[in-house]
Amino acid sequence: MTDTDLIRALGGPTKVAELLGYDKANGGVQRVQNWLKRGIPAEVKLTFPHIFLRAQQQPARAEG
Repeated sequence: MTDTDLIRALGGPTKVAELLGYDKANGGVQRVQNWLKRGIPAEVKLTFPHIFLRAQQQPARAEG
């Protein structure tokens, strides 16, 4: 899953900014929007693993 896919799976830049506690009035949404092109900084992923790892988990495939 790319970082763009990850941001979209979490609900888009506005929702991700809210989840991270970024202030919308001070460019929080624009910051996340920039990650669609630049990628999510590793420091952010490490600081908020409960957000980014949860979104990357995929259901297990049924065998049989």
